[in-house]
Amino acid sequence: MTDAVNNTDNAAVHIDVREIMSYLPHRYPFLLVDRVTEFVADTRIKALKNVTINEPFFMGHFEQYPVMPGVLIIEALAQAAGILAIKSQGQRAENELYFFVGIDNARFKRQVVPGDQLVFEVETITVKRGIGKYSARALVDGQVACEAEIMCAKREV
Repeated sequence: MTDAVNNTDNAAVHIDVREIMSYLPHRYPFLLVDRVTEFVADTRIKALKNVTINEPFFMGHFEQYPVMPGVLIIEALAQAAGILAIKSQGQRAENELYFFVGIDNARFKRQVVPGDQLVFEVETITVKRGIGKYSARALVDGQVACEAEIMCAKREV
C-alpha cells in the first residue's frame, strides 16, 4: 500500500449521487445529499447539498421568502451519517436500513435559502450494537447553519 492509502488525513473522495443511491434508499424529492467530498471509514464524512429554488418544499415554505425547513437540514445530516455508517461497512445488505432514531442539542444558527450550498460535516462519536451517534454540522459559506448530535440505527426489514 502507498502512504496516501494509509494516511487518514488524505480523505478526499468523489462520490456522486449514483453511488450515494447505492447506500441510501432515499429518492427524489427526499434524497438530500448530492455529493461526498471527504470520507474516512468509521471516522468522518463531508458531503454537499446544492439548494435550488426548484426544491418542492419552497412552494410552501415560504412563497415570498423561501427558506429551507430546519427539519430537512437535520434529515440531510442524518443521511450523511447514514452514508458514513454504510460505506464504513462496505455496503448495505438488501434487507437492512439505517433509521434516524435520535437527535440531541439541535441548534439552527443561519437560514438556508435558494442558491446556498450546504456542506455537511459528520464525525462518529460512538457505534455500539448497530447504533451510531454522530456529531453533525451543516455550513453555508463557512458559517454554521445547523448543528446537532444524531443517532442512526441499523435494522433488518
